Amino acid sequence: MAQQEWLYGIHALSAVVANEPERLIEVLVLKGRNDDRLNDIVNQVRRHGISVQFCHRKVLDDKVNGEQHQGIVARAKPARVLTENDLDEVLQNHKQPFLLILDGITDPHNLGACLRSADAAGVHAVIAPKDKSAGLTGTARKVACGAAESVPFIQVTNLARTLQDIQSKGVWVIGTTGETDKSLYDCKLTGPLALVMGAEGKGMRRLTKERCDELVKLPMAGSVSSLNVSVATGICLYEAVRQRSCS
Repeated sequence: MAQQEWLYGIHALSAVVANEPERLIEVLVLKGRNDDRLNDIVNQVRRHGISVQFCHRKVLDDKVNGEQHQGIVARAKPARVLTENDLDEVLQNHKQPFLLILDGITDPHNLGACLRSADAAGVHAVIAPKDKSAGLTGTARKVACGAAESVPFIQVTNLARTLQDIQSKGVWVIGTTGETDKSLYDCKLTGPLALVMGAEGKGMRRLTKERCDELVKLPMAGSVSSLNVSVATGICLYEAVRQRSCS
């Protein structure tokens, strides 16, 4: 039998039904819950001929290991994994590509939050290494609130080589690190751009950092030394949005 996965959450399931209904095998809904958003998903799923079952909460809880499922869980075929070839297509389709690169983000909650911010900011693709990084699990998709289905998430074999490749195509690569004196707000974020965010706690790996064209940091005025990576990602992306909208 082909590998399957469990998806959950109202926004995540709505996005899958809208974009990839063929992935869904069956949908489990909390018995006795009368929610307009759930009812809408159930109606859409049934129109696609997909089985719907109404279950007690424990059944749903067990399927997702106690995660917050909002009363709806689906058994689904895994999504197609996007690779370097898909990145080439993104670069060809956008004259001023706006990319987010996540170097070793391992927490699926952080990945989901970064995808949600990327979608809101108009990022054309999110790139991450295949190894030692979070993938698009049910948790990441749920936290992303549908962004996992709208923003291409591209997993690459060699991130340093990918950076070199996009640089050869005119993309300026800016990495974020505390080991620099240059503020994000003193940096030009217009034009073809890839913004690199490092892993939780460790930051960017050495090779990734060496490949960057420029290094910047977020100014920290308080007593804490760093921000959660998904929070920092949102701040950096929206500074780029501000600059790009003014250029």
